[in-house]
Amino acid sequence: MIREVKPNDLEGINHLLYQVNNVHADGRPDLFQHGSKKYNDEELLKIISDSSRPIFVFEDENHHILGYVFCIVQHLYENKKTLYIDDLCVDENCRGQHIGKQLYEYVIAYAKKHDFYHVTLNVWYLNESAMKFYESCGMTPLKIMMEQIL
Repeated sequence: MIREVKPNDLEGINHLLYQVNNVHADGRPDLFQHGSKKYNDEELLKIISDSSRPIFVFEDENHHILGYVFCIVQHLYENKKTLYIDDLCVDENCRGQHIGKQLYEYVIAYAKKHDFYHVTLNVWYLNESAMKFYESCGMTPLKIMMEQIL
C-alpha cells in the first residue's frame, strides 16, 4: 500500500536513508560516508510536516516501510509547476518486486492530479541501475551536470 508519510514512520524511513546513503558512499566515498544519512530526525520531522515536500511510503501488510519517495514542489519555469523527486528508495531486500515502479507511478498520478507540468529528478551517474530504472519508467535526460574534481 502506498500512502502519505506519518511522523511515526521515522524508524522505517531512517532504515532506508542509511541504505541509499551507503549506495552513494560506495560510488563516491569522497562525498558520502558509510553509516550516515541525509537528514537527522529533527530535519526529517520538519520535512514530514512541510506540505511543499510530499513524501509517500510503501508499506506491507505488517506496516513495515519497504520504500519511500521524497518530493519537492518547485516553480522552476514561468507558470510551470514541477514535482521534483528528491529521493526514491526501496529496501535492498525487496528490490525486484516492482515497489519502486509503483512508487514512481504513484508520484506521476499525484503530479497529474495536482496539475504539475512535469516530474524531474537527479540521478548519480555512478548509479547505473537507477538510471536504467528511470529510463524504463519513461524518463529522459533534461540536462546533465558535470564536474571536475580539483
